[in-house]
Amino acid sequence: MDLKIKGKYALVTGGTHGIGRAIALALADEGCNVAVCSRDKERVEKTVLELKAKGVDCLGIQADAMIEADIKRTMQSVIDKWGTIHILINNVGGGGRWGSEIIEETKEEVWLEVYNKNVLAAIRFTTLAIPFMRRQKWGRVVTVTSIFGREGGGRPWFAMAKTAQTAMMKALAKKDYLVKDGITFNSVAPGAIMIPDTGWEKMLKENPKELENFIKNELPLGRLGTPEEIANVVAFICSEQAGLLNGASIPIDGGQGGSLL
Repeated sequence: MDLKIKGKYALVTGGTHGIGRAIALALADEGCNVAVCSRDKERVEKTVLELKAKGVDCLGIQADAMIEADIKRTMQSVIDKWGTIHILINNVGGGGRWGSEIIEETKEEVWLEVYNKNVLAAIRFTTLAIPFMRRQKWGRVVTVTSIFGREGGGRPWFAMAKTAQTAMMKALAKKDYLVKDGITFNSVAPGAIMIPDTGWEKMLKENPKELENFIKNELPLGRLGTPEEIANVVAFICSEQAGLLNGASIPIDGGQGGSLL
């Protein structure tokens, strides 16, 4: 299927590892020119090489999404290079394993840091991108949330932040002046995804039986998902064919979640 986004300009935040990297590569496979930002300089450089190998124009920016000045610098770098932005993927985030299972032992700073890394970063990137999308009468904003942004569960600071991201996309999708300018706002809600150097890989190495039991009891497909399976859905959401898709929160979890909606 031709997604009709060849030649579009995209920014994937946190786009050098895991789901973000997979999305960046999937968009490049569709002919998008892709910018990625990350704190890790080595990962930025490696991902840029992978993108160049796909024959698209690309840009790598070392930046910390917790720092407002870095967010502004990232967006300005994109605009300086391409003059506009068509697709924004709010992928940067995290915090699902931060803090303690004992809620009262977890410092307030954890709540604030997780909220800022997920929600405030998405707010800042999105509001900077909107004027360019409005000017060209076309845009796609996709935010990577979590199944815990759709239903109860998980550590509360993470669920709170991911729910806020989901609500933000829905609220923006209801703003008719934005949607009538050709911009759509959606979120994807991954379940358990195997990503290198994350908690699932650590569990696989340190306590494989615990992971085996989790998969058996919680995952109907009998396996964890892959970043590429998230990326394939995101690429479609960004396409011309998905023009009617607006305000959706799409679970990509193999049936793990319990929400009916």
